[in-house]
Amino acid sequence: MNSASNVVQYGPPLSLNVARRIAAAAEAEAQRNGWPMVIAIMDSAANLVLLHKMDHAQTGSVAIAQAKAESTVRFKRPTKMFEEALTAGGINLRLLATDRACPLEGGLPVMMDGRLVGAIGVSGMQSTQDALVAATGVQAIGNN
Repeated sequence: MNSASNVVQYGPPLSLNVARRIAAAAEAEAQRNGWPMVIAIMDSAANLVLLHKMDHAQTGSVAIAQAKAESTVRFKRPTKMFEEALTAGGINLRLLATDRACPLEGGLPVMMDGRLVGAIGVSGMQSTQDALVAATGVQAIGNN
């Protein structure tokens, strides 16, 4: 098997319409749980498409949600991978020198036709809760 076939490719940037559908599903999940969240959605070039701050979400989460989405796009992977790498320690601590790699769970890629078209970053609660809300958003469009 050619290793190049495993490389995640960037696709065309997701549209505002798609970003709205993702954000709506993510917000509905956050509301079900009573979690005030910030939801950031970026396109495949790490440009902000949509930023949604729910009422009473902590203001510090605005920058963190954007950092999670940006990190996911730039490095083509969920931010949980960075969090796990730092937790493991050792040689993985070199991640601390990697600019714009956010090591907080809650950033997920948005895939369409097997290509990365954007990302969602969610912040406001514990990282596992942020990730649940992000995953719900991505599932709304059938991330594939």
